Amino acid sequence: MSEQDGTQATTKPRRSRQTSKQNGTQKAALQRPTNDDKEAWHAYWKFLGQPWRLEPEIDTMRQEYLSERLTIMPNWSQGFVSKRLTITPDWSQGIDPFMGIKLSRADIEWLLATHENGRGPVNWCDESQRERDGLNLAGADLWRVNLASLPLAKTDLSNAQLEGAFLAFVQLEKANLSRAKLQEAHLLVAELQGADLSGAKLEKALLIEAQLQGANLTGAQLQGVNLSNVTLADAHHIGPQLADVQWGDTNLTVADWEQITMLGDERVAAQKKGRYLRLVDYKAAVRAYRQLSVVLRNQGLNEDAARFTYRSQIMQRKVFWYQRKIGQYLFSLFLDLLAGYGYKPGRSFLAYAFVIGTFAALYFYLGTHLAWNEAIVISMTAFHGRGFFPDQFHPGDPQALVAALEAFVGLLIEVTFIATLTQRLFGK
Repeated sequence: MSEQDGTQATTKPRRSRQTSKQNGTQKAALQRPTNDDKEAWHAYWKFLGQPWRLEPEIDTMRQEYLSERLTIMPNWSQGFVSKRLTITPDWSQGIDPFMGIKLSRADIEWLLATHENGRGPVNWCDESQRERDGLNLAGADLWRVNLASLPLAKTDLSNAQLEGAFLAFVQLEKANLSRAKLQEAHLLVAELQGADLSGAKLEKALLIEAQLQGANLTGAQLQGVNLSNVTLADAHHIGPQLADVQWGDTNLTVADWEQITMLGDERVAAQKKGRYLRLVDYKAAVRAYRQLSVVLRNQGLNEDAARFTYRSQIMQRKVFWYQRKIGQYLFSLFLDLLAGYGYKPGRSFLAYAFVIGTFAALYFYLGTHLAWNEAIVISMTAFHGRGFFPDQFHPGDPQALVAALEAFVGLLIEVTFIATLTQRLFGK
């Protein structure tokens, strides 16, 4: 008994010392750093479940100022009113709470952490959060700010000044970057799925290995952009919106265009809406395909250019439909079925075989003295306008009328095939 009691007496203090050591470690980890030691602050934020925070927390005055900017609300009679200042609304650009205001990474980190009363940034990986509103940083001056690895999904960065900003590995899914200034910005491995980059200035930006599935690049300036190894299409092979993009001298050969079977412009046009809006969107899709095919062809990517030119013809047919130009629509449909506008010549051979077989069957059933091989020979001869054999039937016979009709069909098919193939090969 004494030996057991002694063992218990020696083991209890050990557990007590270990427990107090753990409590002390947790207390130290939870203690806020008192200086600007970035490593200590990063460890502190990481302990609190915010590993993307790297900077010391901004002071109270700065917090109040940023909060005040975010709470600017419209007052239709007096402009936009806050506690300390009144801002006249800029109707052309909407509500930009940080228009022209220089923000640091520490500012952005605090704004993200306190977003929606402390709920924090939108976690794009959590599908239940994808309907949330992101942080509003519209108009902010973020020139050369390091925003790497920040969770900026659905953030509004429209009109923001991001020239030279470091945005590597940043999460910008569904973010609003319309009209943002991103010249020479570093967007390496950036998550830009579904982001709105319409009208953005991206000259000489680095988009190496960026994710651009579903992004809207309408009217963006991409002169000199590095597109090495970018991901352009989603799992359904649908690419970004590219109407009116300014490509300039951008090297498009470093991107894999084979992954795209449809541009986002076409998908947007096909969405349910009124006839006029569909017409506008299909016209944009026509421009997107034609513009892209021209740039790709100029850089020697003829196969990819041909695919997108073919898609542009299909979009033009849609335009005819919504313009109520039925004649042009039907003729365009005929060209597609016959030869794929010259880009699918295999269809012409199928059409040739179908016509020959159909008329051969007519010759066979109209004349009891014809063998099936003879009917095929007569059909091929009539198709090419060589007439028929007088010893088989005479001009007044029904077979002669069928032969004349086949000759007309054959002439129409041959002329159409030559015209579409010439346009395909020589662009005329």
